Amino acid sequence: MSGEEGRAAEDRYADLVDQMTAIHGVDPPNGGRGFGRTALRFHGKIFAMLVRGHLVLKLPAARVGELVTAGEGTHFDANKGTPMREWLSLAPDSGHDWPALAQEALTFAHANRRSG
Repeated sequence: MSGEEGRAAEDRYADLVDQMTAIHGVDPPNGGRGFGRTALRFHGKIFAMLVRGHLVLKLPAARVGELVTAGEGTHFDANKGTPMREWLSLAPDSGHDWPALAQEALTFAHANRRSG
């Protein structure tokens, strides 16, 4: 990924953060170091983050599988070599509507909070 692509992804993510943090219960990234420093959280649980220029979202496993099968993204693996079934990594040049997918992830996080 070029520096220009990375900047575009960062700008796109900054816009997403602005939109999502207007929603009650959504907290902005807390910065710092390590995993989750760019994460949007719903009541403390990560549902979206920017990792190496990719939008990473927590979605139902079936939805992630559907998007991966359609070639729309890959399973996120957190550099551990094990794909995570409920995490989608979306390339920065993806034509997907980031706010719509982030809303899906927030809805999933909200459902898990109520049932868990």
